[in-house]
Amino acid sequence: MIRFALALCLMASASAAQSVKLSANEISLLLSGNTAVGSWDNVPYRQYFDPEGTTIFAQENTRSVRGSWRVDVDRDEFQSRWPNDAEWEGWFVMEYAGEWFWVSKTTPPTPFAVVEGEQLIGE
Repeated sequence: MIRFALALCLMASASAAQSVKLSANEISLLLSGNTAVGSWDNVPYRQYFDPEGTTIFAQENTRSVRGSWRVDVDRDEFQSRWPNDAEWEGWFVMEYAGEWFWVSKTTPPTPFAVVEGEQLIGE
């Protein structure tokens, strides 16, 4: 359902093999109430995005971390803040060839998948 709704939005603005930066509304539709699944520094993770603005980052064999998330409509970016952070950190969300990527000025594009609902424990 997530992919279908966003695919319709993105089809109008993208051709095959072209990366697309998601708008603030598209980022909200993709993340809100769902779980991102990927690998950060070669360590698998899951991150749930509660619609009310709480996020939980989970990796195996470590304690989960609860933070906050939001979407900046002026910058069209996802932002998060963790317990020891003074500032919000922003990330663009890109789609390329049917895959999602976190993108920042300091890291290479990092792929992730989205699963519906809160799924912090893998099946």
